[in-house]
Amino acid sequence: MAQVPQTFFDALAVRAWCGLALDALGRAREEIDAINVYPVADGDTGTNLYLTVESAAAAVEAVFEGHEAGGGPGPRPEAGPTLADAVHAMAHGALIGARGNSGTILAQLLRGMAQVLAGDESAGRADGQGLRLALRQAADSARQAVAHPVEGTVLTVASAAADAADAAGAAEGDCGAVARAAHEGARAALAETPDRLAVLRRAGVVDAGGRGLVAVLAALVATFTGETPRDLHARVDAGAGPPRGATECADGAVVPDPAGPAFEVIYLLEAGDTAVARLRERLDRLGDSLVVVGGDGLWNVHVHVDDAGAAVEAGVEAGRPYRIRITHFGAGDVHTTGAGRARGERAERAVVAVVPGEGLAGLYTEAGATAVLARPGEPPASGELVEAVRRAHAREVVLLPNDAELRHTAAAAAEQVRAEGIRVALIPTRSAIQGIAALAVHEPGRRFDEDVVSMTSAAGATRYAEVTVAERQSWTMAGICQAGDILGLVDGDVAVIGQDVTATAEAVLDRMLAAGGELVTLVLGDDAPESVAAHLETRVRAGHLAVDTVVYHGGRQGAVLLIGVE
Repeated sequence: MAQVPQTFFDALAVRAWCGLALDALGRAREEIDAINVYPVADGDTGTNLYLTVESAAAAVEAVFEGHEAGGGPGPRPEAGPTLADAVHAMAHGALIGARGNSGTILAQLLRGMAQVLAGDESAGRADGQGLRLALRQAADSARQAVAHPVEGTVLTVASAAADAADAAGAAEGDCGAVARAAHEGARAALAETPDRLAVLRRAGVVDAGGRGLVAVLAALVATFTGETPRDLHARVDAGAGPPRGATECADGAVVPDPAGPAFEVIYLLEAGDTAVARLRERLDRLGDSLVVVGGDGLWNVHVHVDDAGAAVEAGVEAGRPYRIRITHFGAGDVHTTGAGRARGERAERAVVAVVPGEGLAGLYTEAGATAVLARPGEPPASGELVEAVRRAHAREVVLLPNDAELRHTAAAAAEQVRAEGIRVALIPTRSAIQGIAALAVHEPGRRFDEDVVSMTSAAGATRYAEVTVAERQSWTMAGICQAGDILGLVDGDVAVIGQDVTATAEAVLDRMLAAGGELVTLVLGDDAPESVAAHLETRVRAGHLAVDTVVYHGGRQGAVLLIGVE
């Protein structure tokens, strides 16, 4: 369906821009991946930009859906989200979903724009002057986020876009004119990137991150004018060879320079400004391509290093790092690919699972699965699941969403990778507990269909529950709960409302075991009382002699306690 052009920059324009930018990057992803030679020729810039914008777009959609749903008990609001609501969501979504060097810089570009566009929350919309100021703040803040800015990169393209927008001073109220000027300035600067960066000139390509930004700005033009600007050829000299220090494979792909850092480390970090300033200094000494973006206590950290452990430890000293992603250049994700297996060798079968906590991620990984970490309230997008399936590098993949609300997202990811020739079976697990049960009977050596049937049966035979804390007053199947109440959910529905974690867990477990069972699984969150596991184990032994209990530590998983009964 065609987009309706927007005159001013308001919440609807933000929504339209995110959707158009996602479409544009989806079309250009493979082309951008193919020209990715700087800072590391790892061929993923287009994919990283796509995943970053996908996360931003999903966050904006969630804001609109929240307003349409009314936000809880009470009358539904007549007005939709404000411009401030939409740009804050866009920036936050990009921040938590940023992937790679270019994705992290794009997240800061969007954050810089949000800082200006959300400045006057009463306005509700911005004109061309506001858009021009937003583009300038975006370019400046992105440059400040990079430890050692290099010309001929996305930073140069962003600055050129802001400069061109500044020069378009005649039509202050026209967002379309400003967007068009910014796009033309970025496009011209992109064409010149090989002249500014020797590695691009030797490879005969323009900068991949800059090419992605031009696509995003073209979507901005389409948002305000309904017109899609003409494209730019990504390769400036088809006869040029690979960059010096890199090699070219038989299929034309460029592989990384072995003399560069071995690992890319990315994580989200909860920390204060002072701690982050110290972290920047320490990481700058450890490696290169350092980009730290964000603010207000939440940051996205990206760096290339030889000592990945030291980079993570630096984050631990600064605050609380999570969603840690370590990629060994040329060898895929070191946490998720088969140990010691050459990248060219496909495994016969793999399991990809979404898990809600670092502890469970470790448990799944030890069992041989590719784990996709989901932070509470921030489920992975379909693109992340697609990338996880690709990293698993197998002919056959079993996909475990482990959340009822992720079933459609997982189905979309499965359809996409099936088109790439990968055989995928989606088992509709609704909890990480059911995923554990399925993984326990997984046998790669038997026929695929038999394995899927066995895993599906094990998951379906596992009842699941969780003990969590109510965030607000709400109506439930067990009555009205207040913020701070302890809730016991069985198979997704609230069954018990209490005031004490242990007592509520007891009531939930008794209810589940009343229907029988042979094995109880407990997964403890960081906020679970230290004594709750021992207390529940004792209770099971006392009342159910034939029932065994196993205990795992799930870390920061959203729920205080997960319970399974098989």
